[in-house]
Amino acid sequence: MAKLGRRVKRTYNLRPATVETVRRLVEAEVAPTQDALVERAVRDLDRELRDQEHARLWAEAARDPEFRAEMEHLWSDFAAEDHRAWELGEE
Repeated sequence: MAKLGRRVKRTYNLRPATVETVRRLVEAEVAPTQDALVERAVRDLDRELRDQEHARLWAEAARDPEFRAEMEHLWSDFAAEDHRAWELGEE
């Protein structure tokens, strides 16, 4: 969890159904306060968008022959050590 820090008062215009959903989720103890619920939703959306961008970049890299060759080289260089660690139960 992030530390509680300085807060900034903001006013947003939301549909009544959205406000009711926020209230209902807080009552269901999804978050301790409405502010916490909104912060969680924004943080989760930000993470989702960042993950989508990372997935796009990795997919693009996977189509790059030079990147693939480098990855295959790295996998072969570390294959023995990876196998040994797996046998020993190391993570």
